[in-house]
Amino acid sequence: MRSACDLIIFDYDGVVADSELLNNLVLSELLTECGLPTSLDDALSIYMGRRWLDCLPLIEDRLGGPCPGHIHGEWTRRCHARAASELRPVVGFVDFLTSRGERRCIASSSPVGWIEMGLERFDARASFGEAIFSAAVHVTRGKPHPDLFLHAAEAMGVDPARALVIEDTPTGVRAGVAAGMTVVGLCAGGHIREGHGQRLREAGAHHVVGDYRTIGRLLDVGPPP
Repeated sequence: MRSACDLIIFDYDGVVADSELLNNLVLSELLTECGLPTSLDDALSIYMGRRWLDCLPLIEDRLGGPCPGHIHGEWTRRCHARAASELRPVVGFVDFLTSRGERRCIASSSPVGWIEMGLERFDARASFGEAIFSAAVHVTRGKPHPDLFLHAAEAMGVDPARALVIEDTPTGVRAGVAAGMTVVGLCAGGHIREGHGQRLREAGAHHVVGDYRTIGRLLDVGPPP
């Protein structure tokens, strides 16, 4: 059966790795420690889906001054330390990956090292090869700008209109839509809260689904909208 796309672009946190709770809990703890009281829901609402360069001005605006210089490095250190025992793939990702024949890549706001660590842990590293694109190194503007997704499509030699993006945040959905791609909003991670699907729809997601099986069915029914 011919697929509805030539390339599947996976976001990473919340789409491949069920890591949004871990990342944002650690960030909320660090910001609270440095004098900016921040709950987990605050972090999910304000920072989720953004690269550090884009989180930093938001933090400094809320702090009313410079962000302590150790925060980014300590955030990375604590997340990696906890991931060694806590990190899991999003439910259904591994089965979906092994059952599909489309070309695939990752386009994420996270650093390449963080992505590679999780893929190794999930025995999925070989499935992506060098097709890992990070807004931290590959583009000047991060999501919600379309630059990272367009860079990924160009690098993979695929027309953006024939690419399908799987995203879990409004920020990422807006980036995929702006890139002219079909965007599926996935609500399968542990960070999903009531109303999240509606926020993805409002951001422009063409489809909002609760599991990977539904994405498989979408890919098998015909061309993207």
